[in-house]
Amino acid sequence: MEKRSVKEILSPRGIAVVGVSPSSPGGYASRVTVALKEAGFPCIYPINPKYKETFGLTCYPSVKDVPEPVDHVVVAVPAKAALSLLDDCIEKGVKSVHFWSAGFGETGSTEGAELQKEMLKRAGKAGIRLFGPNAGGIFVPRNRFVWSNAAPRIPGPIAFLSQSGGHSGYLPIIGASRGLFFSSIVSYGNAIDVNECDLLEYVTDDPDTEIIGVYIEGVREGRRFFDLLKKATRKKPVVICKGGFTEAGKRATFGHTASLTSSETVFNTLCKQARAIQVEDMDELRDVLVVLRFVRPIPKDYGVVVIGQGGGASVWASDEIEKAGLNLPPLSVETQAELKKFLPEAGGIFSNPVDNNLLFSAKGIAATGQVLGKVPEINMFVFHLGFHPSSRWGGPAVPSDKEALKPIIDALLETREKSSKPVLIALSRPLDLEGMKHFLTVQEAFVDASLPVFYSLNQAAKAMSRVVKWSRLL
Repeated sequence: MEKRSVKEILSPRGIAVVGVSPSSPGGYASRVTVALKEAGFPCIYPINPKYKETFGLTCYPSVKDVPEPVDHVVVAVPAKAALSLLDDCIEKGVKSVHFWSAGFGETGSTEGAELQKEMLKRAGKAGIRLFGPNAGGIFVPRNRFVWSNAAPRIPGPIAFLSQSGGHSGYLPIIGASRGLFFSSIVSYGNAIDVNECDLLEYVTDDPDTEIIGVYIEGVREGRRFFDLLKKATRKKPVVICKGGFTEAGKRATFGHTASLTSSETVFNTLCKQARAIQVEDMDELRDVLVVLRFVRPIPKDYGVVVIGQGGGASVWASDEIEKAGLNLPPLSVETQAELKKFLPEAGGIFSNPVDNNLLFSAKGIAATGQVLGKVPEINMFVFHLGFHPSSRWGGPAVPSDKEALKPIIDALLETREKSSKPVLIALSRPLDLEGMKHFLTVQEAFVDASLPVFYSLNQAAKAMSRVVKWSRLL
């Protein structure tokens, strides 16, 4: 039968969850059921022959016993039950099935591989699309199609396609603290049917998606993937993190999702020719997503000025930023003289970085931004905070509530507005509990103001360097 589109699958009317058990509230099927219920999804059907009711919902013995239409089925039962369950789904007229269960081709066994082939054969004849097996699932907050209460259900403009279930579950949780929210997240695991090409094609044309992130271990259809990636990057930025380049990584990749990974040179060349933004790890993927989401405008060149407090921190910042691919153009004698009119000279650095005690005040930030915004070699500002004892979290230099932080944030926004150059925030994370409370308040205030937040100067510089390079290529 003709394959159903991913778009149709991501908008189900009724979802059955197989393997739900009130005695295992932390189990995957139970977590999905509770999350769907609390999100207000209208038609949820728990499946378990042992129970009549679970989590306040009627529980059915099998999928085919559900009296209402079922579009999508989530499966969390052992692999040995997969074929009989699939037969029930075929009889019921289900459109798609997500197998969270593992124990298939990724085991390396002949039995696991043959089981996957038979699943695909039966599903294909019935027109059912398969996600996985060994897949984290689907998260589309605008459709209330969710898998966990840990991830915020706030829709956003980023799509994330992940072969890994762990990465797909972790990103929306940790990303929310930096303002990253998602149009859709799909973990596709072993990809015996729905794969990275199907999903990339969907998010490229999805009007709710402005930015695409991808974690990938192996490509099933190389030529199709390359063609779709080129099409996608003509419309939207695509950020790709590839796992499994080393010999150990290749072994782990096969054991994880049964993927056969390509050579590093081939994949890197593919990304370069398609003009995707390639990153080295998931931390960097998050940083680049923050840049693409909040840095406005994207700078035309690599010049940066660093402002903050602490001589040692500023010297270190210079090294870190230049190693990461940006540059700190020296400030002219005339520009330094302008700064010295309102910044005290004693203990200050004026050559770039600009280091001064007054740079934790709104007045100092605004005046500094006004002078430096006119320097043509400077394309962006980095404001660093918490890298020096005098600006320690919980200390007197940095306000500990949002209202008191507002003048500082307004000064940074004013700098961005008047100079037409982006402002980035680098916050050093503390190690003590009291400091972390202060840090989280400050971070939230910056993120609420749509300012891009990074956890090190190196991270900020590396992400900016990648995006500026990508922008210049375009």
